[in-house]
Amino acid sequence: MRRFLPLAVALLCLLGAAGPASAQDVRPPGATTEAQPQSEAGPTAGQIPAAPPDTMNYPYISGLWSDIADGETGYVSIPDKQAGRLIQVQGMEWLSWRNDELRRWSSYAVAAMLIALGGFFAVKGRIKVDSGLSGRLIQRFKPHEIIGHWVTAGSFLVLALTGIWLLYGRPLLLPVMGQDAYAVSAEISKYMHNFGGFVFMAGLLYIFVMWVRHNIWDRYDWNWIRQAGGFLSKNSHPPADKFNFGQKTVFWMVIILGVLLSLSGLNLLMPFWFVDSIETMQYAQIIHAALGMLMFAAILAHIYIGSVGMQAAFRAMSTGWVDLNWAREHHSVWVDKYLAGNNPEREGPKTAPPEQGHGERKAAE
Repeated sequence: MRRFLPLAVALLCLLGAAGPASAQDVRPPGATTEAQPQSEAGPTAGQIPAAPPDTMNYPYISGLWSDIADGETGYVSIPDKQAGRLIQVQGMEWLSWRNDELRRWSSYAVAAMLIALGGFFAVKGRIKVDSGLSGRLIQRFKPHEIIGHWVTAGSFLVLALTGIWLLYGRPLLLPVMGQDAYAVSAEISKYMHNFGGFVFMAGLLYIFVMWVRHNIWDRYDWNWIRQAGGFLSKNSHPPADKFNFGQKTVFWMVIILGVLLSLSGLNLLMPFWFVDSIETMQYAQIIHAALGMLMFAAILAHIYIGSVGMQAAFRAMSTGWVDLNWAREHHSVWVDKYLAGNNPEREGPKTAPPEQGHGERKAAE
């Protein structure tokens, strides 16, 4: 015991001289307790900067540790070469873009589309069939076309809603739902988003093979563009084949953005299968989310026209049959081909004749 007594006394003296240090009082070697003026060039060695600089390379860390703190990649012998970098400083920049820029501009895009659609409806109202419904129906889409459309559309809406849930959930839903409930909902949304992506990709391939030949631009498209599709004036309906220029634009937008969403989504589902850097993964996440919100905003216009925006339009994708007068006004070239081929017609539900003006009613009486 006597031989260890001097050592114990020396150790106690050393600890007493150091004194207790709290987590808030930890300083690098050489740092002083009083704030020291900083030069315009930045803090000197031995000083703690008031706020983290753009780089993680703090001045009081030197040598190898300075490179590690600044994101330097070292050598590792294990297969995962990503482990060679202990700190990835660009992650904070990605987080800022995702939480600030992406959320804000995505909100602007969706809000702008909703305002534009609301303003168009307030001015134009619902686009009606000028000649009135005839009660005669012709088959515009076959059952397999309807199925392909709704598989693609339904899976995209699931992806859009779950993606919005994951993007905006923490700032908007977490304070309302609480941590436990939000954690469960976010996990469910994640699995629905991941597995729903494969359904969307299958539907995307199906509608491309099925409709690509009908969506090649033809000689009727330029006239359709010049007349703005006939939406701005009454009794002005430019001729069009099975799909008009507006529908072709939606088709190619869905195909192109859908392919980009699929590729970036697969990259996120299978990390480092296609790329070899965490920075590329971060770019893929930003691109994936931005394209998804852009496509969602554009699809809102398609949903509007196919539902409340145009009379008798929803029937085309719900039953496959459309009124003959509606088809003549919006797809006259296709109707001529359809009737020339002796395709089937059938009686639709009985509808009232188009409203007459005061003078026409008086003359009829």
